[in-house]
Amino acid sequence: MAAGGDRSAGDAGSPLAARLNYLFANMHPPGAPYTNGHVADEITNGEEYGEVGLTEQYLSMLRNGRRANPSPDVLRALAKFFAVPVGYLMGDLSASQAERVEEEVRFLVAMRDQRVRAIALRSVGLPPEVQDSLTTIICQFRQQMNLPSDPPDAGGEERP
Repeated sequence: MAAGGDRSAGDAGSPLAARLNYLFANMHPPGAPYTNGHVADEITNGEEYGEVGLTEQYLSMLRNGRRANPSPDVLRALAKFFAVPVGYLMGDLSASQAERVEEEVRFLVAMRDQRVRAIALRSVGLPPEVQDSLTTIICQFRQQMNLPSDPPDAGGEERP
């Protein structure tokens, strides 16, 4: 079991629990969120994760904050499974770096939608002023539908 050296946290609001729950909620195949059992089995049985043994129960404890200090091997395996930097789970990233990871996750989630991908791909190669016009048109549609001009958690940052 991966619980070796772990201390009880008793705090469901721990940063590790919050980050794991964020990844579970967002980093999964379309329409099929991962279960604790699935992730634990994949990590335990996958050669690419090394010799890490992870149980469904232990992963549940990490996600609900009852355990908050897993071994570095467990954190590396979880980070590899969810394709995020291990520093994100370890809490080693600055707030802006962690936000950048979550922004990339939101982007990947948006790209799951075939229609969103089609819109994005069709704008490739268009001059910047045309792309800006398309952004304005999309914002107008969102406003007409009483939606915020930017999707939730989009940050509103302009990209070069």
